[in-house]
Amino acid sequence: MGVVYKAQDTRLDRIVALKFLPGHLLCDEDAKARFVHEAKAASALNHTNITTIYEIDEAGGECFISMEYVEGKSLKELIKNKQTRKWDIPKIATLGVQMVEGLSKAHQKGIIHRDIKSDNIMLTNEGMVKIMDFGLAKLKGVSKVTKAGTTLGTVSYMSPEQTRGEDVDHRADIWSLGVILYEMITGQLPFKGDYEQAVVYSILNEEPKPITDLRPDLPGELEQIVNTALSKSPDSRYQKAGDILVDLRKLRKELEFVKEQPSAKRRQPSIAVLPFTNLSADPEQEYFCDGMAEEIINALTHIEGLRVVARTSAFAFKNKHEDIRDIGRKLNVETLLEGSVRKAGSRLRITAQLVNVTDGYHLWSERYDREMEDVFAIQDEISLAIVDRLKVNLLGEEKAALVKRYTDNLEAYNLYLKGRYFWNRRSEGGLQRGIEFFQQAIEKDPSYALPYTGIADCYNILGWYGYISPKKAFPKAKEAAEKSLKMDDTLAEAHTSLAAVREFYDWDWLAAEREYKRAIDCNASYASIHHRYAEYLSYMGRHEESIAEIKRAQELDPLSLVINAVVGEVYYYARQYDQAIEASQRTIEMDPSFVVAHFFLAFAYAQKAMYDEAIAEARKAIELSGEGIPVFVALLGTIYSYSGKRDQAEKVLHQLRELSKQRYVSPFYIALIYLGIGQKNQAFEWLEKAFDEHDHAMETLKVDPMLDSIRSDPRFKALLKKMGLVK
Repeated sequence: MGVVYKAQDTRLDRIVALKFLPGHLLCDEDAKARFVHEAKAASALNHTNITTIYEIDEAGGECFISMEYVEGKSLKELIKNKQTRKWDIPKIATLGVQMVEGLSKAHQKGIIHRDIKSDNIMLTNEGMVKIMDFGLAKLKGVSKVTKAGTTLGTVSYMSPEQTRGEDVDHRADIWSLGVILYEMITGQLPFKGDYEQAVVYSILNEEPKPITDLRPDLPGELEQIVNTALSKSPDSRYQKAGDILVDLRKLRKELEFVKEQPSAKRRQPSIAVLPFTNLSADPEQEYFCDGMAEEIINALTHIEGLRVVARTSAFAFKNKHEDIRDIGRKLNVETLLEGSVRKAGSRLRITAQLVNVTDGYHLWSERYDREMEDVFAIQDEISLAIVDRLKVNLLGEEKAALVKRYTDNLEAYNLYLKGRYFWNRRSEGGLQRGIEFFQQAIEKDPSYALPYTGIADCYNILGWYGYISPKKAFPKAKEAAEKSLKMDDTLAEAHTSLAAVREFYDWDWLAAEREYKRAIDCNASYASIHHRYAEYLSYMGRHEESIAEIKRAQELDPLSLVINAVVGEVYYYARQYDQAIEASQRTIEMDPSFVVAHFFLAFAYAQKAMYDEAIAEARKAIELSGEGIPVFVALLGTIYSYSGKRDQAEKVLHQLRELSKQRYVSPFYIALIYLGIGQKNQAFEWLEKAFDEHDHAMETLKVDPMLDSIRSDPRFKALLKKMGLVK
């Protein structure tokens, strides 16, 4: 169908693949029509798992297609390679998901590939699937380019109806996908023969050898997926790609959570503390129940040798009635603590049960009937009982850390819990209410260190999201963090808050890293430290370290939306856009309303020139966050400007100027919009404003790909030096 060359696009300065018709087909009108047909089919698709078509043109009497250059190997090559012949099952599931996601996109556009085979599936060096060669594709609403009854495709991958020359629909592609999955799992094709007619006979009349005969380690779910895809009747197969996608994603998640048990020597006790259930008549006691669980989590993280799931992941199961064993598998822990709180007047009844995930049996349970002022003693008793049951050896220092109290004032403690309750909402109003409660807690006990860390965290987020200006937010965060550390220099939360200020506002890079490392020394199990430190390393251009650090955060808090979204962010700044897209999409699968994931996904799509998808994600971010949040409005303007939609970009600039009369608008993102529409002088003016205002987004200056067009400009180099990002 064509001859492909690696080439340099001199206009856009990028490597591309150029596909030409072979010389002997230059006079074949059907071949030419099919060649144009391929370009039309593939160019209608913008998806990370489909090779991008840039243009079709003619030069010197020859037609050519310019397309994305993919570095990697075909699945066929990899299957033939003995070293990679038998992939592990999780990898097969992951690649299967990517293939079906690309195929599903084609089917949604009314395009049937008709030649899905392992030769036409590329795997990039980064592990990303790319579907290629739409030369035989069937387009909805387009007249046929082949005669009726003609059999096209590669015989070993053809569906029964395709071998008979019948008109086919998208279910033929699902069959071909089943063949590829079989081939990846076993290293051989399901239907074989010494010549083509023998293969056709096998497809029509024989069943393939059972996969489990060739791979006894295969999960039954994957065997069922392949068998359903290879049903000879189209009506018995998966009816659409989305159906097989659901099953493959489910299998992938199960494989991620159900890992091989480590050896006894390496086995590490692990626990997740679920949010306590509020059995009180007053729904406002939710904050107390959440705080009870959170305090126990914080206490247990100080125990060396005990892996404690972070709050975010544990609290993802709040108000959900899932089986204990399913929760344990999802969080990859051996034990779960669940409990309830009933409050009446000053009396408390707290129950707690420690459950073995494997069999669902209780290892320990206890009920506490106490006065409200005994709440600290109850927390201590529960924590120590859990550790005893898990048979973790306690050193003297560890036990002291476990029962450490930061205040004896019950009112101050309750106010602190309320502050954290509202802080966890992360909305502008929630953050402001959180500050109010933290301040009230300090009024009750001025020596209480934890509320100061809460105030610092609130102001850091208010500044980061642009809810208030950097000059108002970050100095207040710094003041609160430093007060907290004067009271207790071992608070990991306070060191993390101070590190964020050093990074976001002071641009004191060495001091920021010192604080992050000090925070890790204080509590290496605190997931937020690793999350923040990963971003810092990313902005410094230390991408391998950054990726390793965010993966550590994921291990500690696997269901945290923000941590999973930041995985996409660090891949984006590392210019690994396919991985950034995949990570962002996974986060959106966890919660479609999580706006941060849409934010980074939009930027990653833009770098792949997938502007329609980028605009859709930016609009989604605005819809989810509210029309008036400047950073998301600016995101849309930036995508407009880089996609050539100048009029729309200028409308967004006007909208941002109007918003700036009411609230803080980041000059950095305004600069990006001007840069996208080619107004470099204005872009530099706004970058200088961002520098003067200590806009936190300026810390991405060294790595942001949106700024590549001005990196050689002396003004840009001067900015980097002023920021201390280069010497």
